[in-house]
This record gives sequence, C-alpha cells and structure tokens, in this order.
Amino acid sequence: MTISPRRARLLVPVVLLIAWLGIGGALGPFAGRLGEVATNDQAAFLPRSAESTAVIDEQRAFQQDETLPAIVVWTPDDSATADALRSAATRELASLAGAPGVVGTPSPAIVSDDAKALQGVVQLRPDLEENLPGALERIRKAAERVDGATVQLAGPAASQADLSDAFAGIDGLLLVVALVTVLVILLLVHRSVLLPLVIIVGSVLALGLACAIVYALAARDILRVDGQVQGILSILVIGAATDYALLLTARYREELTTGADRFGAVRAALRESWGAVVASGATVALGLLALFLSDLTNNRALGPVGAIGIVCAVVSSLTFLPAVLVLLGRAAYWPAKPRSTDGGGSVSGLWTRVAHLVDRAPRKVWAFSLAGLLACAAFAPTLTSKGVPLDEIFVNDAPSVAAQRTLGEHFPGGSGNPAVVVADADRLDQVVAAARRTQGVADAAGVTGSGRPGGEPRIVDGRVRIDVTLRSAADSDEAKDTVVRLRTAVHAVPGADALVGGYTAQQYDTQRTAERDRTLIVPVVLAIIFAILALLLRSLLLPAVLVATVALNFLATLGISSLVFQHVLGFSGTDSSVPLYGFVFLVALGVDYNIFLMSRVREESLRHGVREGVLRGLVATGGVITSAGVVLAATFAALGVIPLAFLVQIAFIVAFGVLLDTLVVRSLLVPALTLDIGRAAWWPGRLSRKRDEGPDGGAAGQREQATAGGGARPAG
Repeated sequence: MTISPRRARLLVPVVLLIAWLGIGGALGPFAGRLGEVATNDQAAFLPRSAESTAVIDEQRAFQQDETLPAIVVWTPDDSATADALRSAATRELASLAGAPGVVGTPSPAIVSDDAKALQGVVQLRPDLEENLPGALERIRKAAERVDGATVQLAGPAASQADLSDAFAGIDGLLLVVALVTVLVILLLVHRSVLLPLVIIVGSVLALGLACAIVYALAARDILRVDGQVQGILSILVIGAATDYALLLTARYREELTTGADRFGAVRAALRESWGAVVASGATVALGLLALFLSDLTNNRALGPVGAIGIVCAVVSSLTFLPAVLVLLGRAAYWPAKPRSTDGGGSVSGLWTRVAHLVDRAPRKVWAFSLAGLLACAAFAPTLTSKGVPLDEIFVNDAPSVAAQRTLGEHFPGGSGNPAVVVADADRLDQVVAAARRTQGVADAAGVTGSGRPGGEPRIVDGRVRIDVTLRSAADSDEAKDTVVRLRTAVHAVPGADALVGGYTAQQYDTQRTAERDRTLIVPVVLAIIFAILALLLRSLLLPAVLVATVALNFLATLGISSLVFQHVLGFSGTDSSVPLYGFVFLVALGVDYNIFLMSRVREESLRHGVREGVLRGLVATGGVITSAGVVLAATFAALGVIPLAFLVQIAFIVAFGVLLDTLVVRSLLVPALTLDIGRAAWWPGRLSRKRDEGPDGGAAGQREQATAGGGARPAG
C-alpha cells in the first residue's frame, strides 16, 4: 500500500501528538502529587555553612527524641488571675503525657512577671506531618478545660501547622487560577476558541512532564521540594510555555497570511522562531541554575527544579504545538480566520503609531524613558530585606502569629524562641555568666535531661546546651543585635568552643548569607545573559545595552515595590531571599522579550537595513510580546492567592516588572536606543546589507527616509 506524500507529511505530527498525549495520560497526575515529596521544614531553609546550622546538628545529641515544641498561652478573663489558674493549667498539661504525638512530660504552667498570662510547653514528635493538626487540637481541648481563660497555641509546631494550611491545595488552586487567567487573556488576544485551548493543553502537558521528573528526583532525595518551590514551578512552566507558544503561533499566523499552506507555515515559523525560543529558555534555565552558587538550601532547590520546568516548556512549545498546528491548519483560529494581507503593505494600529513615535525622535524617546526608570530606581535602596517579622509572614493574621504576639506581651520578647548555645561542659559556668552579662539577654541556664533549663544540666560527649532568653522579640532587629553581642561574648570564653544558634541566630545568618548570595549570583546571571545574547545577536555592544536595560528595569521595579510594600500593603520589609528571586525571575524572563524583539530586528535588518529593521521588528512583534508579557504577569500574580508574604512580594515584583519591561523598556527604550546608535549597535559583527543609512549609520542619517514601519507585517 502506497502512502501519499500528503499523508506521509502528517505522520510526524501525528506521532508527536500521540506521544504527548501518552505523556499527559501517564505523567499528568504528578502535577498534583508533588506535595507527597515536599517538605516545609523551616530548618531546611538555613545556610549550610552557618554557625546556627551547626548548632542544630549538635542539638540533636541532647535529645533522645527530636521534638517540635507547642507553646500553650492562657490569658485569664477579668474574673480570674493567672496565679489562681496555675494549678489547673499544670494539671491539664500533665494529662497530655502519653497522648499520641506527645514526647515526654509537658512542662508545668509558668506565670508571667506581670501575672496576666501563663505558658506551658508540650513537646511533639517532628514527623507528625498530616497528624500535626490532630495533635494540636488535643492540646487545645485539654488547655480549654481550664475555666476562665482564653487559650492560644504558639511555637514552632503551631507555625508549621499554619504554614501547611497556607500551602494546602496549592497544586489545584494555583493551577486553576493560572490557567483560567491565561485562557481569558488568550481568548481576548486571539478571538478564537481552539488556539487558546491548544496553548493551554501544551502548557499543562509541559507541567505534567516537569512535575513527574521532579517527583522522581525528589523521591530519591536527589532534589528537594518545598511549598514555595512547588508553587513557583507551576507558575513558571505555565507562564513560559504560554509565552513561547504565543511567539510561535504569531509567526505561524503571519506565514498563513502570506498564502503559505499549513506545512510550509509551520516550517517557516519553526525556522524563524526556534532560535529565539531556545535562547530564551536557556537564559532562564541557566539563570536559575546559577542559584546553585547559593548557600541557602531553598535557593539551591529552586535552581534545578525551575530549570527542569523551563526545558519542558521549550520542548512542548517546539514539538507538541507545531504538531497540532499542522493537523489543525487554519482551523486553529476558529471561529476567526487569519486574514490574508500583502506582506509588504504598511500596517495600521497601535504598534505602527509607536514605531512612528520612535522614528520621529528616538533620542527624546529613550531619554524620557531612561529618566522615568531612573526616577523609580532611586527608591530601590529603601527596600528593606532584613527578613519578615513573625506577625507579617502570613498575609492574614494566622493563629500562631496572634499567639506569639500575646506571648511577647506578657513574657520576655524571646520567650518560646530562646537563643541556643552549645559549649564544652567544663566551661558551663563561664559561658552562662558571659551570656547573662550580654546586653539584651534576660536569662541563661543549662538545659537538663528533661529538655528544660534549670537543675543539673545534661552532658553529651563533653558538651552542654544552654538556653538564653532574649529581652526583645525573637524576630526583631534588636534581638539580632543581641545575638551578635552574645556570639562575641561566648566565643571569648577560653576553651569553651561555644556556638550560638536558635531562631534569631538562624534569621541573622540567613540574612547575611542572602546578602552574600546576591553579591555573587547577580553578576553571574548577568554574564550568562550577556553571553547568550552575544551568541544570538552576533554582537557585543547591543547585548551590553540590553543587559543594562533589564538591570535598570529591575532596580526601577524594586523602587516601586518598596513604595507599594510599605505604604499600600503594610509590609515593614521583605524576606531576605525576595530581591534575589525577583532578580533571577525578572531579569531572566524580562530579557526574553528583548530576545524576541531583537532577533526579529536582526532578521529584518539583514533584509532592509537597520532603521527599517528596527521599525519592522517593533511593529511585527509588538502585539505578541505585549500579550506574552500580560500573560506572564498575570500567571505570576496568581501566586498572590497563597497567603504568605514571601509569595505575595515575589508575585508583585515579577508581575509589575514584566509589565514595565514590556510596555516601556522593550517598546520604547530599546528600539529608540538601537535606532539612535544605528549600525554601530551590531559591533563588532556586521550586517550583510546596508540600506536607509546616512554616513554615520545612525538616526541622524536616516531622516530622509520618513516612512515608519513601512512594509512591516503583522504578528497576529
């Protein structure tokens, strides 16, 4: 049986479609299963080489069973006093001994110095996971049997439970919000039904493949996944896959309008787009992999997970999507139809007007754009990234945060979160004395075998643990300053080999490590982007200009973010990792649009000269790049549905920054600079043709050619 050439040409797209549908059926469910291998253990977020991390390792030796403390806080009603409730509270705490998940005997109730509150500590097993809410509920019910008081639960156990609640259903919620948002935007952009659905299906297939790979690696402890990484992966893949699909389908539609058949249109679209898509994907993937240089575990985790997601998005865009376009042909745009136009005719509309504006006065356009960005960037130094206070970690007032606030009102600020000192046992007295003399310390005492300060301290391998209660709240700047002084004091004790850890020390070490990471990783990412742009555009000057513009866009975004966070959203600061995450996402993703624009500008410049090439490239890509920017901004904005300050801040920075890059940097600043510089922008490379330039090859020699965007073809 002889297969006709037409059917033979359909064989490859049919095989690709079947393969992807098989991948979707077999691996798609993994998009909802990453939670099975994810961990939200905050200890895993710490710097690997920090002093506070070393203390965690030593602490384990002092506990036969590692525990997760839950702190019960009673606030007596007007009809009762803390002293009167102490016996009942101690009795109810003792009744929890032996309850499921409880380790050892809970502490007795302690009355605050102001006699207006009580607290007790119940140690829980750290591996309770989904059983943690049940254990906390048993503690709450026992505590509520004390009449005449309001009960709250604070401490690491309560915080971990609230964190798990925040990430509960993250797979389904984020996916639905992101996909619905993207679908609505695509329907408005393409005014068709089939093509948006095809693009959505392609992005979901890419996400399923990425999640399956990440799941397999995480299950074997090769990669680490937490709730933040899990959420960012979904948004990153959906946004990137949609952007790449928009670029390819715009070129496909453009080819169809010239009269090409679906096979020729797909071939041409792939030929002209694959370089930009691969370069864009490589920029983001390598930028994310640069996070391997970080000393923070969660940063290192995001790098490979995000890179896997980007690679899957690129593969889906260059295989699944072209296969479906070949099979659907013009029907992909149903019920709309690609209108046939003369490829050499001028195009009316918004982007032709923008091109006219840039062409008339390129120097004024880039000068005003640059001035606006610099004005926004002037506020960037006001963005505080020293960490988020406990009462701002959750966007809503989580129960554990409210309980911690109550605890801080009646007990020393560091109650429930002591600084932990581990030292040689034969220097215990000297270390305790040095700690107590430290400004900002309320008390210090060796920890006994029961896990509580006071009494005969427990000695393990010649080492002893000392709990140091700070006067200031554990998450405050004052507490961090106290930890610095405490380290200086105990390090000075001869022969003690003392180390200082605990919550406050961990926050301080994380902050310092994040500052170090930014200093190291930011130049590396910029160098990666420059190298990829230089290879793609075969130039050195133009990549340097593009890198400078995206870096300026990032600083301008930080400036606006600082104003919004402080004066609109009410944040006193950001997590120490937010600027680095924002930089990697915004710069790596933002340069995508410059890649899409300038690869087209180079293509058109080779045919028509630099001036005409810039204007044609701007008109041809304006619509599709703006649509891609809106889609990416909307998908990252979906992170805001998770009530965590960290993700809300990342969502705003990336969403606003992408829009600023799309509407100002890529639409005005870059085209105007390129037009003003002229042929020199492509130095040291050369364009094979020269047309429409005057003696200097720049804008000054181009005034005699007044037609802006003439002959540019629509991008769809």
